Amino acid sequence: MEPIRIDKEKTALVVIDLQKGIVGMTSAPHASADVVANASSIAKAFRAAGMPVFLVRVTPSADGRDGLHPAMDAEPMHFSRPEDWAEIVPEMGPEAGDFVITKRQWGAFYGTELDLQLRRRGIRTIVLCGISTNIGVESTARFAYEYGYDQVFVEDASAARSEDEHVHAMKGIFTRMGRVRSTKEILEALG
Repeated sequence: MEPIRIDKEKTALVVIDLQKGIVGMTSAPHASADVVANASSIAKAFRAAGMPVFLVRVTPSADGRDGLHPAMDAEPMHFSRPEDWAEIVPEMGPEAGDFVITKRQWGAFYGTELDLQLRRRGIRTIVLCGISTNIGVESTARFAYEYGYDQVFVEDASAARSEDEHVHAMKGIFTRMGRVRSTKEILEALG
């Protein structure tokens, strides 16, 4: 795999759902603590280089009426959310200058200002990671692909509910929309 080059003027980090309620769930093939540690090290490098960091979280509105309720074969997930469920984990920040995007569904573009804020800053490439690889990260990646962004997916700063789901997204989907790299490779590219 060829090394990547990161244009520091045109690249942003987008971190999906590293919030207390989601990080507390089981993840694979990487433990959520490892995902957070890797994403945090990338965020620190981006901040040190003066590059934008977007921290995305998911939560329903107070009245819950913005939730999606399609007819589906799978049993809907119903669970009570503790008060701090949507808080970004402290290891990620937010820090001064970070952007916090609140989404109401899987993907970070629909119904948010993510695209607007990226474009206003001249961003052409997003480095994308988070939990869950095949839900929030993949939904965001599909929109980003259709919007014309170049993408770099951080394999070891992402995880899913199962290893199969993670691997399918990384190898079967993301390689068709961008480049899949490790935390180490991203940090090396940032120099």
